[in-house]
This record gives sequence, structure tokens and C-alpha cells, in this order.
Amino acid sequence: MSADDTRRAELAANLARVRARIDAARTAAGRTDEVTLVAVTKTYPATDVALLADLGVTDVGENRDQEAAPKAAAIGGRVRWHFVGQLQRNKARSVTAYADVVQSVDSVRLAAALDRGAAGHGRVVDVLIQVSLDGDPERGGALPGSADPDRGLGPAAEAVAGAPALRLAGLMAVAPLGAPPDAAFAQLAEVAAAFHVDHPTATVLSAGMSDDLESAVSHGATHVRVGSALLGKRHYLG
Repeated sequence: MSADDTRRAELAANLARVRARIDAARTAAGRTDEVTLVAVTKTYPATDVALLADLGVTDVGENRDQEAAPKAAAIGGRVRWHFVGQLQRNKARSVTAYADVVQSVDSVRLAAALDRGAAGHGRVVDVLIQVSLDGDPERGGALPGSADPDRGLGPAAEAVAGAPALRLAGLMAVAPLGAPPDAAFAQLAEVAAAFHVDHPTATVLSAGMSDDLESAVSHGATHVRVGSALLGKRHYLG
């Protein structure tokens, strides 16, 4: 068996296990809707993305533009590209050249930069507002209930909703480090319920990763971002 065949078999087995976990979590939560798997391929080569696409994975996430851009160039439109990492405004034009979804918008200024970037490429990009569940500025996220004109969740969402080259698709969050994920995702569900009053069509809720996807699904996540459970222990590209 070639190295490519061995890797394909490994990914296929991991994918089956992850999908079984998602299905079990949906069943336990009494849900009949679909949950989208976003394969987070950071530090893994474009060949793995191609293999995952062959296996039926439709959505792929990356968190560093300098790694994502060449992978997107190599793979192209075979998958839907999600940018999931913290994003600096000076990278907005580059990211909007390939990203179909930016999951980590947390300020009015970043939304404006992305709008300019997407418009410059003649594209419309879906956006999720990243919600801060702990208020830690180092981890990113817009602040629910805050009147901050740049970092408040309301102002950031309104900026995206009013941007011609962006489409407000929903919310994203990461469970705080060291916090019980169930409590974090319950908090996120409350934020999402209030958010949907003002933005009823922005129904995407991206939450949950390899270690806590079951909890996220139980609290309404429509998308889960899975890396190590799917691709294995991380190794780092040179």
C-alpha cells in the first residue's frame, strides 16, 4: 500500500468516527437537522485537503493566511474555505480572495476591511461574528451586551449586515480555556437566541472542536470545527 493509500485509509477511519460522534450527539439532543463538519487542516498539507475532499468533506478551515492561501490556490473550489483564526485588518484583502466564510470577525473595523477586500475581488463573503464568552481580548471575540462602538457584538453585527460585499451568516465561539464547555455553550445559546431576534436569517452557529463537539451540538451548534480527531496529532509545516 502506498503512503497516499495509507493516509487515505487513516483519514477515512477518522472521518467515520467523527461523523458517528456528531450523529450520536444529534440523536441525544433530539435534533433532526444536519451539523456541518469543518475540517481544520492547519499544519497539514494540501494533499490531506485533497484526500478529505475525495472522502466527501465539503468544508475546510484554516487559521493562518500564509498557510491557507497556497492551499486554496492548490485545491481551489473543491471545498468551501473557512477562515477560523484571529485576523488582522491588513490580511483582509488576501483572505477575501479565497475564503468563502470568515468565522472570526469581532470588530466594526475588521468588518470594514473585509468588505473592502471582498469588493475588490468582486466577491460576497459569508461572515460569522466571533463571540467572546470570557471577555479576554487576547482570545478575540465581540462582546455581547457591550456598547463599545467597535468591539460590541451589536455594532459588529450591524456593520457586517450593512456591508455590500459581506453576508451576515451567524455566530462563532470558542469555549474559554479551563472552563466547562457545557456552561460555555449554554451561554452561547442564550447569546444566539437574543441575536436571532435582530438577525433572524443569520442562523449559523459554529462551536465545538475535537474535545467538546458533543456539548456544542447539544446546545445548537450547526457547524463543528474538528482538527486533531480527524487528522491526527499535529505536526508542523516548515
